[in-house]
Amino acid sequence: MAAQPTLGILTLYLNERKALEEKPVYARMTAIGRKLGLTVFVFTPDDVDEDGDRIHALFYHPESRSWDRKWVRFPQLIYDRCRIQRSSRFQRLLAFRRKYGHLTFLNRPLRNKWTVHRTLGKVAAFESHLPATRFYDTPEDVHAMLRKHSLVYVKPINGTGGRGILRVERMKDGSYAVQGRDHGRRIVTPRRVSKEQLSGVLRSWDKHGDRYIAQQGLHIRLPSGRVHDYRMLVQKNGEGEWTLTGCAGRVGPPRSITSNLHGGGRAVPMKTLLREWIGSEERIGQIRRTAETLGIGVARHLERTYGALCELALDLAIDREGRVWLLEVNPKPSREVFIQAGERDVYRTALTRPLEYAQWLHRQRRLARTGKSRTVGGVGTGSGGAGGNGAGGGAGGSLATGRPQSAAAAAGHGSAAGMRPAGGYESEASGGGAEFG
Repeated sequence: MAAQPTLGILTLYLNERKALEEKPVYARMTAIGRKLGLTVFVFTPDDVDEDGDRIHALFYHPESRSWDRKWVRFPQLIYDRCRIQRSSRFQRLLAFRRKYGHLTFLNRPLRNKWTVHRTLGKVAAFESHLPATRFYDTPEDVHAMLRKHSLVYVKPINGTGGRGILRVERMKDGSYAVQGRDHGRRIVTPRRVSKEQLSGVLRSWDKHGDRYIAQQGLHIRLPSGRVHDYRMLVQKNGEGEWTLTGCAGRVGPPRSITSNLHGGGRAVPMKTLLREWIGSEERIGQIRRTAETLGIGVARHLERTYGALCELALDLAIDREGRVWLLEVNPKPSREVFIQAGERDVYRTALTRPLEYAQWLHRQRRLARTGKSRTVGGVGTGSGGAGGNGAGGGAGGSLATGRPQSAAAAAGHGSAAGMRPAGGYESEASGGGAEFG
């Protein structure tokens, strides 16, 4: 009887005391994996020994609800959950990805907000869903946006959780209302400034060493005055197909310009929020179908372009006319929005699907080695686009289901055609290709 496949969850310590941000989530995934017949452990680049052939990994034991460490060989599959840090730990992660880029990853790094926006903007089907966006170099870039749009957001290209965002609204009297969140997510006191003063505000904004974009803002304040948006999660399932897992609404706290849960927002079911915002059940149904088609289509396109992906979170806004807007894409999504919205079944599915996809991927590789690979539904992990490990499935297929014509490329993980070059991660640490998560 063959041994259970092993999945290593790759993450980063938050500090030198080796704290882990999502440890309870990894514990749940370990327990689910065991029931599915998958051995799951957690590790960071700092846990790999100097010879590079063993890992001092963390194992969770559901019976005793305890963790311990064990020396193990490298896993057959790696699920990368690493988010950007400004630390030496992140630099070691980049070195790890370069050295072990030939291994089987469920997901590869995505690119920053600006690069992803430009990539999606080249596709006609997505163009009408993208807010106008330009790279922020000088205050004149924001002024130019404000001449066309009454509301503009200035956002770091690698930011997450609502950090470092500035909101600028052109008022009827010619002044500008400015408010934001600093890099500690603290709400910056709103104020009114003149056109001349605005340039000074923009120059003095603490950019925290990051680069920024200026993006068309959308008027999405509820009657209560709070902003709202929607977090959609699309994932690959146990047949290798992209599918919608769930979508929940988020409502920001008072005086906040964002709705992020870590910034004090709260989650509500999507349908509940849409009833308050739109009202018409018929229009709500159409909006949800449009959003799902958009989410699956974006996932398939980004995978073809950048390489293996197994899940994406899309932050969506819906205006008063019911138009669906894509604000940004997150390749390392959390799932807490569904718990907070009371959708526990969706939350469990969100934890389970990466594990089911890992099993599917393992089976495809095993079938390929025995020459029994067959045509199935799913996006593979072989040679596709610029993606190396996982872009597969590029030709044909339904935008709504993510089902390509063949998954034969799932076997191509280690082939010369299917492998990302060993140095293929260099651009993620600098320049326009920096990863965000």
